[in-house]
Amino acid sequence: METVGNFINGKICLSSSGETLPVTNPATGEIIREVTQSTSQEMLDAISSAHQAFPAWSKTAPLRRARILFKFNALLEQHRDELAALIVSEHGKVWSDALGELTRGMEVVEFACGIPHLSKGEYSATVGSGVDSYSLMQPLGVVAGITPFNFPAMVPMWMFPIALACGNTFVLKPPAPVPSASLRLAELLKEAGLPDGVFNVVHCGNEAASLLTSDPRIQAVSFVGSSGVAEHIYTTASAHGKRVQAFGAAKNHAIVMPDADIDATVSAIMGGAYGSAGERCMALPVVVAVGDDTADRLIARLTPLIKALRIGPGDVRGEQENEMGPVVSRAHQQKVLGYIDKGEREGAKLLIDGRNYRVPGHANGFFVGGTLFDHVTTDMTIWREEIFGPVLGIVRVADYAEAIRTVNAHEFGNGSVIFTTNGHYARDFVQEVEAGMVGVNIPVPVPVAFHSFGGWKRSVFGALNVHGPDGVRFYTRMKTVTTRWPNGQQIVSEFSMPTLG
Repeated sequence: METVGNFINGKICLSSSGETLPVTNPATGEIIREVTQSTSQEMLDAISSAHQAFPAWSKTAPLRRARILFKFNALLEQHRDELAALIVSEHGKVWSDALGELTRGMEVVEFACGIPHLSKGEYSATVGSGVDSYSLMQPLGVVAGITPFNFPAMVPMWMFPIALACGNTFVLKPPAPVPSASLRLAELLKEAGLPDGVFNVVHCGNEAASLLTSDPRIQAVSFVGSSGVAEHIYTTASAHGKRVQAFGAAKNHAIVMPDADIDATVSAIMGGAYGSAGERCMALPVVVAVGDDTADRLIARLTPLIKALRIGPGDVRGEQENEMGPVVSRAHQQKVLGYIDKGEREGAKLLIDGRNYRVPGHANGFFVGGTLFDHVTTDMTIWREEIFGPVLGIVRVADYAEAIRTVNAHEFGNGSVIFTTNGHYARDFVQEVEAGMVGVNIPVPVPVAFHSFGGWKRSVFGALNVHGPDGVRFYTRMKTVTTRWPNGQQIVSEFSMPTLG
């Protein structure tokens, strides 16, 4: 059976531990390959490789670094079907969604290719008599990324293209259920001309991964996952003097006003709630319907569409492509089913039950059917916690004021949206909602690559967001230089605070 290995100092290698974990096709439940599990020493080897590669890479001209990324992007385009097939086989998402993930990741690579412009400093001449001042944006050193299962290509590409473009070296720790895409990305980077040691991939458990938050050679850590782990990584890595951007859980809300275009709104909610089986941090699992009539109209339109969802394996392409695939693992399937059980026990009205969904010919697949709850309240577990599955809950409120209070009361603030044709409500929502990413008549307001992605409240730990301008700021540090060149005149010593005006 194929074993997915590490990529350290430009070479694919298996762990000396001999330990592996199974990699399962979620649509069939079959083990399709295995992934090596590295020792702490092998993680240290990867960090050492990146540390040794940093001096030369950081001194490489930004334009030369950008050219490697241009070549890498061309290779991604050339191999996109191959990469999509790996993602579908290990994650389970449908083909078009896997291609969409790659496209969004490639957009960050394209953004990073502009690094000669993005990392320019500032210059001020004659800030004082014969004195000039300017700033330099310099790389940090070795940086690390710890990424989640739901976007095995896109989320790493949120991080490493900008980090590499800025002159840093990188160690990536991918998730065990979906290991292959990251290894293939490493191979394509090497083919594009990236020097050995600049980018490394290590598959490992928590003990070896913890070195990324404590080893003094690591200067910054980027993380995407659950809020509990995000907070732990932020606290631990910060205590060791590292920069951290750690993105956690989400519970994104959609306020639907009575004046909303009902057909467009329902179409948007379907994609936001059930796309990628709800396994997105920007999924749309809660609708806050303003008025009972609004809720009733939404349910009447949503019900037949949810029941008609084409659910099945993700490798079907073309006109027969499924709309939703399985969830990632048996354990996650049971977790999602447990939330449906709990929602029913706590009093939400279960309108469509996805617990016993069966796909013909895929009896062992990890499928959950589209699920719909009505009369969800803010004291229920299915409102408070991130389900990360194809479960949509409708909260009924009397007016807009109650709707915005409901949204803002949640501990997570990743993204929120409003559906309305009223500009007053739209503008007020944009100003008042407590979320980092906001949509108006947009179900999944993920920023494009040249803007930055990040939430508020317990959805994020750290001051700087990912990709866009914040990504460049995160992976560089500013050095400000003040210069004066003597012209033969005697310079008198000053013992007071120097002023240059």
